[in-house]
Amino acid sequence: MSRALRCWAAASLVLVLVLVLVACSSGPEKPKPTPLENLTPKVAGRQVWRHDLGTVRFPLRMAATADAVVLASSDGGVFALAAEGGRELWRGDANGKLSAGVGSDGRYASVVTTDNELVVLDAGKPLWRARLPTRVVTPPLVAGERVFVLGVDRSVQAFDVLDGRKLWVQQRAGDPLTLLQPGVLLPYKDTLVVGHGARLAGLDPLRGTLRWEATVASPRGTNEVERLADLVGPAVRVGETICARGFQVAVGCVNAERGVATWAKNVGGTTGVAADEQFVYGADASDRISAWKRVGGDVAWTSERLLYRNLSAPLVAGRALVFGDFEGQVHFIDPENGQALLRLPTDGKAIIGAPVKAGDTIVVLTQAGGVFAFRPQP
Repeated sequence: MSRALRCWAAASLVLVLVLVLVACSSGPEKPKPTPLENLTPKVAGRQVWRHDLGTVRFPLRMAATADAVVLASSDGGVFALAAEGGRELWRGDANGKLSAGVGSDGRYASVVTTDNELVVLDAGKPLWRARLPTRVVTPPLVAGERVFVLGVDRSVQAFDVLDGRKLWVQQRAGDPLTLLQPGVLLPYKDTLVVGHGARLAGLDPLRGTLRWEATVASPRGTNEVERLADLVGPAVRVGETICARGFQVAVGCVNAERGVATWAKNVGGTTGVAADEQFVYGADASDRISAWKRVGGDVAWTSERLLYRNLSAPLVAGRALVFGDFEGQVHFIDPENGQALLRLPTDGKAIIGAPVKAGDTIVVLTQAGGVFAFRPQP
């Protein structure tokens, strides 16, 4: 098949997906969000600082280090804020609207523009930019003096962080229709872990060669749209275990040391997962929150207190499980049993992306570009 014909076929499938989504949106009225219950806080916590980021037109994932959070606006501004107090450490400009959020190792930050340009900044100063052959919606990974990029066509590229030299490209055959949602790209020891459709793959970060591959979700359906099961971020690592969600299909875990799947459970949902030593946590398409045992995957508990509240991906922060919702409320939940511990407001706009933890500070981003930092106390 010629390149032009392949592009036409992919575009046609994207159009089909758009039409399906439009048809669904004009169907039966969605269930109303569950009203929030009166809550007597069981732990103390407060907002410790706020920063106004600017325009955020879609979820842009943040990056966190031990003492800072790095984030970007849709218009191309890139910022580093101190976890303690929210002081601006540096700011830069990608000189273009962004299609993917920021990846950072604390010094170098990387974003991708809507013109398919990979931009790398050193403490806010533009260092280099490189044209990419495909669209990118997953934040780049900056690690080991390299920048790794996952394209929507499931290609993976590696660049030298200092001079932008392309080190390798790994291109694998895949389905013509892929998901325009941030995927899985994270390090595990000396292995680069990537979401390839419904599978996790371990790559050699020096050469791009495949070390192992494990299936997390099994696509189902009669057409390309129904069989979409790409792994969505954020994924989470606890020890040797990496857990992820297959879009609308399953949640599962892989032993990254051996490269084998350990369990998978059929469950709908479109956002990433979180985990600790005991459980893996996530919300399904109706915002029912579940905790699965990290070993074996059996359900430990479920909660329906926040149904249809358009929950964000979760974060485990100490002795709390944190979700944001469509009204800008930040919910702190007991990870042992799903009971509500604390609820704190933001600016009334939806929490987008996943909360992140920088030091002892939990940071969330709202649709209005509000960056809110909280510090719960035992």
